[in-house]
Amino acid sequence: FNILEFRKKVGCVFQNYALYRHLNVMNNITLALCKVFDMPGQLAREKALHELQKLDMVSHSAKYPSQLSGGQQQRVALVRTMVTDPELIIFDEPTSALDPLMTREVGMLIKQLHDNGVTILCVTHDIHLARLLSDDVTFLNHGKIRAEGTFTDLALRETDPDIHCFFSEAQR
Repeated sequence: FNILEFRKKVGCVFQNYALYRHLNVMNNITLALCKVFDMPGQLAREKALHELQKLDMVSHSAKYPSQLSGGQQQRVALVRTMVTDPELIIFDEPTSALDPLMTREVGMLIKQLHDNGVTILCVTHDIHLARLLSDDVTFLNHGKIRAEGTFTDLALRETDPDIHCFFSEAQR
């Protein structure tokens, strides 16, 4: 088992974005492509521009993270992961800094990644995003699993009133 090769197949989108403050958007996105995946710079930039275009971020490619809103930084973090073509993407609150329209757009983009064969693990408090993205859900409370199953099963069959209420909200 080669851990370095495994890591190349996994992408992460962090709640706090984890962008390099001293690098502009383009360099934040292309760094791993060039250093980890040995991709030529021009090809990495083309790939980055293609993904930036999907999230209407091309005009921000020369900006630094401090010049971006939280939602824009989150989109850069998403693009940085998407360009590596991972088999698994771990999302930690991927829409926490986004407005409702961008939340839906990012949710649909994540769903499209899943539909294209990428495995998605998403930690979210957004019940509607969770419903859009998931086949199965695990409800955690204070680090303990309280319930597992599909939305329908948990909304209809869960006897714990807190869990039932949480999943019933997603049925609306």
